[in-house]
Amino acid sequence: MNGLVDSKNIHIAEGSAVKHQKLKIGLLTMMAICIGLVIVQGSMISATQGIGLGGMAFIAAMVTAFIFAQFNAMSFAELSLMFPQEGSLAMYTQKALGHFPAIVAVFAGYVVVAVLALPVELFLVDAMLGQILPNMLPEKVVPLTILILLSLTNLVGADVFARVQNLLAFILVAALILVGLCAITGLGEPHPHLTGATVDWSFGGVIDGSFIGLVALAMWLMVGVEFICPMITEVKNPVKNIPRAMHLSLLVIFAIFLAFAYGASLYLNVDDLVGSPIPYLNYISAVFGPSGLVIATVMALAATCSTVNTILASIPRMLHGMAMQDQVFPQFKALNRFDAPWVGIVVMAACTSIPFLFLNMDSLLVLVIAATTSWLLAYIVAHINVIVLRTRLPKHQRPYKTPFYPLPQILGIIGMGYVALHNSPSPEMTSLVYSITGGILAIVIVISAVWVKFYMKRNLFEPDI
Repeated sequence: MNGLVDSKNIHIAEGSAVKHQKLKIGLLTMMAICIGLVIVQGSMISATQGIGLGGMAFIAAMVTAFIFAQFNAMSFAELSLMFPQEGSLAMYTQKALGHFPAIVAVFAGYVVVAVLALPVELFLVDAMLGQILPNMLPEKVVPLTILILLSLTNLVGADVFARVQNLLAFILVAALILVGLCAITGLGEPHPHLTGATVDWSFGGVIDGSFIGLVALAMWLMVGVEFICPMITEVKNPVKNIPRAMHLSLLVIFAIFLAFAYGASLYLNVDDLVGSPIPYLNYISAVFGPSGLVIATVMALAATCSTVNTILASIPRMLHGMAMQDQVFPQFKALNRFDAPWVGIVVMAACTSIPFLFLNMDSLLVLVIAATTSWLLAYIVAHINVIVLRTRLPKHQRPYKTPFYPLPQILGIIGMGYVALHNSPSPEMTSLVYSITGGILAIVIVISAVWVKFYMKRNLFEPDI
């Protein structure tokens, strides 16, 4: 009898294990998360403007940015598998440099950037719908509805989030591939005879090295794949799939944007590529005619929804992991019955809606450019973490080791430093951008220092090993 009971219990346990395993996120969903965060409306605008500004020089800049992005992925893969917990960069940095730089890196590099960047994506959705359906939809209602619905899907757990993300990423990638292939082959509207200045396909900018000036713009087509790392506890076979997801996603992203940008050069001249506020809308309309507006709308909605969905999944998990280390308010530890960090999701949704409701896109754009400089500094911190931990913990288990260490880290630090210094889109905006960046960093630094010193009662640069 006991044997039958034991056997039954074993079958029940095995069934539960299988059920739990099904809830784990697989490689394709992980890639959907990476791709969905990187391919946003802003990156589509950057790709079309970049090809107009540089032509072949911009392609060289894309290759350079792709290499730097792979270096970033290597460092995050090594770190995330050394410390496979939700805290992401905060966890790695507290082990290498201490709690103070850990808090600064996450808030300046991710939380502030998300709070300022997501409203811009929502504004772009409103602008797109305003062009396609003028005066038919109430202002800001559709983006807010998207934000609320995706907050709800994230509140019901990783399984629902994964299904939504897979669908959004499939729509987005399929639309981008369709646009690129139809543009290159001319399957939609025939290639027009372009007047005015056309894209420069000479190798002059590559040979004389001037393409370096476009790397900062190209880098925004490749950043963000590390957002998969905070979800490491919810993915299948992280040792293989975390590095694979990031590296393969970057390859897919590079190929998609390469075809997308080249196709744009066949339908639009330089003035249209560079001067239009939403150049990809003109591009898709040129490729498909009147029906292009529908495709452009689908792309814009899929890109924004995918980005919002990923950020609402990843950053609350960063905050949950930090709360477990007393680095943020303890309320962020709370999980609902679906094991979703509901406090972080609600806070991120609320913090995103405030600038969207009370600011305009023009005022937000400068803030976003300034904040994204901090994001690049977070990559520098990740590279430094790898170097420090290789020295301080040489025997610590590393399921993934950066190839050719420390070359990717050294080149990554140099590359991200260069992009950060050239992040301003125009010389006249440079002083404003860096004043705001300095202000953001100063506020985060002061609050983090007070928190670590008086709440956590730790030394600022005391590694937690």
